[in-house]
Amino acid sequence: MTTRPTLLGYVRADALSCAEELAAATDSLVAFATAEGFTLGTVYTERDAAESAAFHALLDEVKRSEVRAVVVPTMNHLGLGNPGSTPTALRQHLEFHHTQVWAADPR
Repeated sequence: MTTRPTLLGYVRADALSCAEELAAATDSLVAFATAEGFTLGTVYTERDAAESAAFHALLDEVKRSEVRAVVVPTMNHLGLGNPGSTPTALRQHLEFHHTQVWAADPR
């Protein structure tokens, strides 16, 4: 039996309008991980538009573990609520730590 590599998730709840959308976004991460041959590990959920605690926790896990892949519902989830940060800048920050970033929905 082959062990599937772990993929972490990141979702900004403040980018979504209700709990159902948050559940659907998380489900899309599960579906992506399964389709691409990963096991979905922790899904970090940012709940406060003014904070980026979940992103920093995600980054800390990337730095201390062997996980080298992150999935977001859309790339916009990387930039929302992070003043001065763009999705491209935050993706590049993760890539600097040898972590590939994918969007479950590439739109």
